[in-house]
Amino acid sequence: MLEISSTMWLVTIFVMLAVFVLDFVLVDAHSHAFTAKEATRWVIFYVLAALAFAAFLYFRFPETSASTEFLAGWVTEYSLSVDNLFVFIVLMSSFAVPAEQKHRVLLVGVALAIVLRGLLIAVGAAAIQKFEATFFVFAAFLMYTAISVWRSGEEEPDADGNALVRFMEKRFSFTREYHGSKLRIKSDGRKYFTPMLLVMFAVGTTDLMFALDSIPAIFGLTREPYLVFMANAFALMGLRQLYFLLDGLLDRVIYLSKGLAVILGFIAVKLFLEAGHGALHWNVPTISIGQSLMFIAAALGVTVVVSLWALKRNPDLAAHTQAAEVLEEAREARGEALESLDTEEI
Repeated sequence: MLEISSTMWLVTIFVMLAVFVLDFVLVDAHSHAFTAKEATRWVIFYVLAALAFAAFLYFRFPETSASTEFLAGWVTEYSLSVDNLFVFIVLMSSFAVPAEQKHRVLLVGVALAIVLRGLLIAVGAAAIQKFEATFFVFAAFLMYTAISVWRSGEEEPDADGNALVRFMEKRFSFTREYHGSKLRIKSDGRKYFTPMLLVMFAVGTTDLMFALDSIPAIFGLTREPYLVFMANAFALMGLRQLYFLLDGLLDRVIYLSKGLAVILGFIAVKLFLEAGHGALHWNVPTISIGQSLMFIAAALGVTVVVSLWALKRNPDLAAHTQAAEVLEEAREARGEALESLDTEEI
């Protein structure tokens, strides 16, 4: 375990908050439709920031594998977070979010997701510290998820959000119209929340369902809660801009779900071996973090190459990918969530 002081935690959180504020000031001070060019710059910025953080870990903890563990966890989280994008697309369409407000929604939604994931990471770390056999549970769950993803892909996104979102719809009064970036307005002496609040909440809380898969996966690569949290934070912060590059990108990686299933299965095996070695003292080989990083990178590389090769031979395959299906569902679900709000237009 790394010796992470409370000061280091506080500095880390302060820097993250500063980055969010900078992002908000530079991009959201004047609402506008986010362009692919802007998104590319920010994706590059967050990738370089993650690599810089890995370099910091390398020099700060030279006698450990912290840097490699972080890189393996970050790459895995970033890859698995692609499924979040599919859900975000459907939610944005279902709530008919104006183009100029989409980045603001993702910014706040992801901030909420990071907080919720932090709580989940704390619970997972406590369980692992107390019960070594927790890894057996994680391994079984990841293997089940890997098989499910390989066979049929992920479940279709819920266009109405989740149960908590539907509870909010029934409990509070919402308008069916957006009022710029306002979360609450007053009309005829009554106060109403706007759909902006609802969709931000939907993005943040829906992400938690995906964390149930990804957090056990990253605990299979590192047991250090600090590294788990930072890998999740960097992956989610860079995910916002990746959303605006989805069109024409992910629909070309047609075997993405297969590649992610292989990675999840690999980590499940790694967890099982480590649990057997640590909890039951089996004389079994374990997989090093360096080997894990190489396998994950190779699996993603092969997935991209094979996908592009298959598309070159048969371009019609692009019409049957998960990305294509989600985009079609998003078009069909346009505005559905707003129509379900039981209130008059303001």
